[in-house]
Formats: sequence, structure tokens, C-alpha cells
Amino acid sequence: MAYSTISKPSLHFNTKLYTGNGSTQSITGVGFQPDWVWLKKRNSTADHGLYDAVRGVTKQLYSNDTAAEATNANSLTAFGTDGFSIGTSSMINGNSDTFASWNWKANGAGSANTDGTINSTVSANTTAGFSIVKYTGTGSVATVGHGLGAAPKMMLIRILEDPNDWQVYHQSIGNTHKLNLNTTEGSSDQINRWNDTSPTSSVFTLGTHSSVNASGPTYIAYCFAEKKGYSKFGSYTGNDNADGTFVYTGFKPAWIIRKNIDGGVTESWFMEDNKRNTFNPANEWLAADQNSAEGANNFDTDFLSNGFKMRSNNHGTNKGSTNYIYMAFAEEPLVANVGASIPATAR
Repeated sequence: MAYSTISKPSLHFNTKLYTGNGSTQSITGVGFQPDWVWLKKRNSTADHGLYDAVRGVTKQLYSNDTAAEATNANSLTAFGTDGFSIGTSSMINGNSDTFASWNWKANGAGSANTDGTINSTVSANTTAGFSIVKYTGTGSVATVGHGLGAAPKMMLIRILEDPNDWQVYHQSIGNTHKLNLNTTEGSSDQINRWNDTSPTSSVFTLGTHSSVNASGPTYIAYCFAEKKGYSKFGSYTGNDNADGTFVYTGFKPAWIIRKNIDGGVTESWFMEDNKRNTFNPANEWLAADQNSAEGANNFDTDFLSNGFKMRSNNHGTNKGSTNYIYMAFAEEPLVANVGASIPATAR
């Protein structure tokens, strides 16, 4: 049985729901000072808002859009010791609107990293396997330090100054392929993203495409290494059945995002969590590539003590003989290597 050294995952990742007030407010109860905050309105249409401590407050990106980074003084205005503060932007604080926030702990504003051929600023939480990396492109094949001490299994990369797609590396599609977080496209073979080279314990490799490494622009990368009992970055094949595929993670999930990766498909990045869905099956979803309101049908998933299981035959999560990748974080490890080591229970 897999043991985890992270006995309380909510000290590194946590979902916090809140209601907007149309003014200013501080959202508390996250459980730590977050360094990456992902916000989405639930009850109506609005862009996703992504903020991090390396780029700084009021700097927003949109997972569903190609727009360049924007400065919005009324967006996220502070990272607090137990949450974050927000301004009057209706996108993240509309009066009486409902919102989800997904929060990750890194290591503050970051520090210089010289491991790669491109110097970077890195904010790394090596315990939980998450780092935020900021670098300036060169236009030539290069390496960039990520600060994790373990090879990333998944990376999200975005140019800041110019409109462009989000680039996604995932171990299950390998170093020859990429996905776009902001589109429904399947994976495609692109040597000029990762130069057909897998990340190492110290650096990741970039090709010469403008979306990851043009000469001059600045980029942000969110890098994830796998930690037993806390995070998992894998794949599964759907069976088109309400008695769906079971995916072992080694923990009770708190948050899952999934994507159909087969070429020619047009399926979204579907997101579920344990705060919007407190009982099985989880069926309230948001999509990272859409600005649409929360949906609540046809995506039934059981969050179990050691993984998750599909409970519908929807093509977005469980189409027969179709391949999916996922990223998942834990509510509770199956067994923590502390105290009485009592196994997690299903909900």
C-alpha cells in the first residue's frame, strides 16, 4: 500500500468557494498563503482569472482565452496568510455571484535560478511538487530551471506580452506532443515546443515556437512533479459505460481536470472538485477552455478513497476506446506515513 509523506494535502492545495459582493473583500479559509490562485464564476458566463505571486498582484491571465496578460487594479489585490483579497471586478467578485477558487502553495515571489541555459525566477514548493517559473525567451533551443528537484510530469506555459495559446506538456502524451489548455483540440506532434526532450530533475527543454520561446518576450510556466498520495498526472481509456473506468491515484481526490487527447476530437478540459460536489457522484463541472457557467449533468464521477471512477458514458470523460489525460490533487492520501496511518475512506 502506498504511503504519503504529505498527511494534510489541504496545506498545499485547497478549493475555496465564495460569494461576490461587488465591492472589495478578503477571501479566507484557504488554510495557507496561496501563490497561484485560479478563479472562476460559477453561476454565469465569465472568463477564468489566473494570478500568481511571481508575476504579482493584479496581473491576470485567462485559461480559456489567447489574450495577453492584463493588469487589472480591481482583480486580485493581495495574497494573504489564509487566502487572498479581491477588488470590484465582476469577473471575480460580482455582487451575489458564486465563485470557485483553486489555490496552490509555491514559495512566494521566487528567487533566481541558473540551472538552465536561460536564467529564470522560480517559486518552488518541493514538498508538494509545484513551481512557478518566469523566464525570457531567446528564440533558440534552450533549457530552463524549474526548482523542483524532480522531473515535472505536467507543465502549463503561457507567453505574457502577446496573444497566443496555452501550451501543455503531459508525461502521458510524451515529449513529442503538446495540448492547448484554451482549446478543445486533441494532442498534436510538435517538435518546436519541447524539442522532443523530456524534463529532467532540474530543467525543462524548449524549442523555438513563439508560444514557448520567442526572442524577447516573457513567459510563465506552472510545473508539477508527482508526489505519492498527493498528486497524480496520468491517463486512462474510456469504456462508454455508466459502470465506467476506474483510475487509481493513491488518494481521495480533491480536484480533477481531464481532457480527451485523441486527434480530431473537440472536447473540453473538464474540472470537478470536492467542495462543489460533496457527495458522489460529482457532476458539477467547469471547463478550463470555456467562459461558460457551471454545468451539472452527464459527467458523473465517483471520488473514491484511492482514485476516481466514471459513472456516465459522456464523451467528455468516458467515451469508449478513447484516451484521456488527467491532473489530480488529493483531499486525503490513501495512507499517510504519520500517526496511526489510518486509510482514507470513500465519501
